Amino acid sequence: MTSMPATDAEEAAAGRSLLETWGRNEPMRHVPSAEWMSWKVDQDLRRRIELLFGPFSDLPPDDPRRAPLENEFRALCRAIDRLSDVARHSRNNHPPHDLGDRIAWCLSQAVSSLDSLDPHLIGRRYPFQTGERSKAELLYGALLVVIQHVGRILPLVRNIDPGVDEQLLEGLVVLETPLRTQPIA
Repeated sequence: MTSMPATDAEEAAAGRSLLETWGRNEPMRHVPSAEWMSWKVDQDLRRRIELLFGPFSDLPPDDPRRAPLENEFRALCRAIDRLSDVARHSRNNHPPHDLGDRIAWCLSQAVSSLDSLDPHLIGRRYPFQTGERSKAELLYGALLVVIQHVGRILPLVRNIDPGVDEQLLEGLVVLETPLRTQPIA
């Protein structure tokens, strides 16, 4: 039993709203933070894309392997543009026409869009009464599509440069104490 009269308890309950607010909802565990997504695009994916673009830029224009690879890079640009559009609905500039410059421009736009997000709100689900999906789920989905496009480019570049996997995995493991140069036995 409570010490306050029943009318006071009803008034206190009526003063609190049963509706949810976006900022007070729990974070979604299946969606990474906006900070991590920004790092993923700026550091990891940018490095991978630059390594994959190198062999493409060295191909002569009449090489038959160039056209399918160019189509995949253009599809990657569209996927990065969609990621940027989901993060921020406005775009100020027009992208450059050259494919290498366009990829760098798209990545920079996506990173700036991701950095402009409110990290406190972006990982939380929308209140149930709005009936809308969270923007974070769409954002993470767009990031996964970009990662998938990078994965689709890899086998095409592997046909041109078989050593591209070694370049992509370089620096993955760094030994704190390097191995001895002299044989053990």
